[in-house]
Parts: sequence; structure tokens; C-alpha cells
Amino acid sequence: MFKRAMTQKMLSLPYLVWMSVFIVVPLLLVLYYAFTKHVDGTVVISAEHLLKAFDPVYMRVLLHSILLALLTTAICLLLGYPVAYMLARAGRRGRFLLVLVVLPMWMNFLLRTYAWMSLLDNQGIINSFLQWTGIGGTTLMYTEGAVILGMVYNFFPFMVLPLYSVLIKIPRSLTEAAEDLGADSLRVFTRVTLPLSVPGIVTGITMVFMPAVTTFAISRLLGGSQYMLFGDLIENQFLFAQDWSMGAALSIFMIVIILLSMAVLSRYDKGAKGGGILW
Repeated sequence: MFKRAMTQKMLSLPYLVWMSVFIVVPLLLVLYYAFTKHVDGTVVISAEHLLKAFDPVYMRVLLHSILLALLTTAICLLLGYPVAYMLARAGRRGRFLLVLVVLPMWMNFLLRTYAWMSLLDNQGIINSFLQWTGIGGTTLMYTEGAVILGMVYNFFPFMVLPLYSVLIKIPRSLTEAAEDLGADSLRVFTRVTLPLSVPGIVTGITMVFMPAVTTFAISRLLGGSQYMLFGDLIENQFLFAQDWSMGAALSIFMIVIILLSMAVLSRYDKGAKGGGILW
């Protein structure tokens, strides 16, 4: 028993080292810069930068980022659930189609975004097609719609994969039993399939919302300087303003939002373990 416990500890050592170096240490550095300032060459504990982060300008950017992330998550859920449901019911063909959904993820994140820039450009493929059909071109780049489109496209697989993994595990016998008891297709879906897929929904929402609320590359490339999200604001503080303390203070807001969202979603996930109910 002792040897087994020691073996387990040794196997977990690389993970603990990784967590310490790449998660715990960066978090401690963020807290250090957020709650300290330099006065005459001396480091002093202060919440000055954290209080500055409550500036209405910063809060408007934060609120706008949250709203866009929620909208992106909602669109991914509305589009991703039917796709995952059809793939789960398609058998072997569904596995092949799932590869097509995941295939864009094999390409670099920035390359996928640059590809949309060439599509949405004023002289891009979409505008060229609209002009060819006589509809006339329109401004697609550097708009809020372009930012949302880029976020939905990049994070859509993160919604489909957990939904598919849950839906594919729902036994066919459950839906057949519901149909034998007289339930129509809508009742089977709302009372059996949907409740059993809630863990996948919660996981998908988490995996889409967190990167969506923290993104900065998509908004910078597809939205230009007109649509700054909170991730862009943090990046500007670190890279351009060289104010690491302010950047760290703004990062704390993002950490709190992510932790709160995970806590709320985990409660729903725990409440969904009872499975489906057929009335």
C-alpha cells in the first residue's frame, strides 16, 4: 500500500511542477503587481491600481466584452446543439463529419482569423461575389458583426465536441422506451434527450465563454481599433503602456469573472446529474 501511494505521488510530480511553474507562479506575479507600487524606489503594498480599474471607461469595455462573449456562446449553443445531435445520430458517418468540424482546429488560430480577413475585406471573395451578382458590396470588416463571426467560427468546435460526447452516450433504448410509452418526438427530446445532455451543454458553455471573454486577437484583427475588448485593454497595458501594475489589476477582474462563471455553471452541472424525466 505504501509503495502504491509513493508511486502515485511520483507520477503526479510532473503535473504538480507544471501547475506550479505555469499557473501558480503567474497568478502570484499578477497579485504582486496588482497590489504593489513603487514609491521612491521602494515597493509598497497598495490597492491604488485596483481602484483605478473601476474607472467607468474600463467598466464599459468589460461589460461590452461580457455581452459579446454571452452572445457568441448563445449562437454557438443554438448552432452547435443541432449539429452535435445530428452527428450523434448519424453513426459511423457522424464520426467522419465530426472530423470535418474539428478540422479547422488543426490550423493555427491566427491563420484562421487571417483567412476571414481575406474573405470579409472590401475586395475580398464575399464582396466580389455580391458585386458580381449585382447586389453591391458592403462593409464587412472592422464591424462588430465581423468580430462576432470570427469568435463563433473559432470557438464553435468547443461547443460541438462536448455536446457530441454526451449525446453519443445516451442509450438508444431510453428514447425507444419513451416512444413505446406514447411520447412524440418533441416530448422525447425535451423530457429525455435534453436533460441528459445538460452536462455537455454546461461544458460547452464553459469552453466557449471563457476564451470568448478573454480574446484579444480576433477583435484586433477583425474589429480594428474600433472594437476594443477587455483582452485588448489588458494587452495594451502590458505591451504598449508598459504599466504592468494596471494590467495585472485589470487581469484580476477577468480572473474573478471566469471563477464566478465556472462556479455558477458547476452548480447547474451538479443539479443535472439526475438525468431525464418523462412525463
